[in-house]
Amino acid sequence: MRTRFDEQLNTLNQELIRMGALCEEVISLTASALIKKDDALAAKIAPLAHEIDEKERQIESICMRLLLQQQPVAKDLRQISAALKMVTDMERIGDQAEDIAEILPFLNDRTLPEHIKIREMAKEVIKMVTDSVDAYVKQDTAIAEAVIASDDIVDDFFIGIKNSLISLIAQNPTEGEYALDLLMAAKYFERIGDHATNIAGWVLFSVTGEKTYDGQAD
Repeated sequence: MRTRFDEQLNTLNQELIRMGALCEEVISLTASALIKKDDALAAKIAPLAHEIDEKERQIESICMRLLLQQQPVAKDLRQISAALKMVTDMERIGDQAEDIAEILPFLNDRTLPEHIKIREMAKEVIKMVTDSVDAYVKQDTAIAEAVIASDDIVDDFFIGIKNSLISLIAQNPTEGEYALDLLMAAKYFERIGDHATNIAGWVLFSVTGEKTYDGQAD
């Protein structure tokens, strides 16, 4: 019985890795579409986000089968419940990539240094998502804690971009609409970082049984 449970738990981990890879891809694609002003890239974002939605449903089904058909012990229950929480955050990552995609058409006729800053911000966010899933699979609290610490880096990127754009609006009010659209894109990347941080927090819970991180993304 335990062997069968371990096999299904391994399947859960593999599907989480796949969902994490989709999240990495959609963030990277979104950042590339923003920097390159590429409508063809932007058009690929929504289908990927829908694939993430479907993966969420598949993982939820696996978790329900593990809970109902097997007899998980306390640590198993924590790992499964953490997975259920994690896929919710991953699904929101896909949603927020779609939100950025909706802004992209309004940014295609301008270029500001903040585009490059957002690209660097996106790189950090992608790493956070990758590492948070890796921490879950390895049950590695050190990796999870590093992800949570990285949230400050992403927040600093956002604050810097926001302050720069506020200065731009003050100096040139005609750029206001464009600057606000770019600020919203940066805000969505910042929220994606929050979701990665949430995932890392659930990893800590699955390993330690303590919820030491309260989460901040919606």
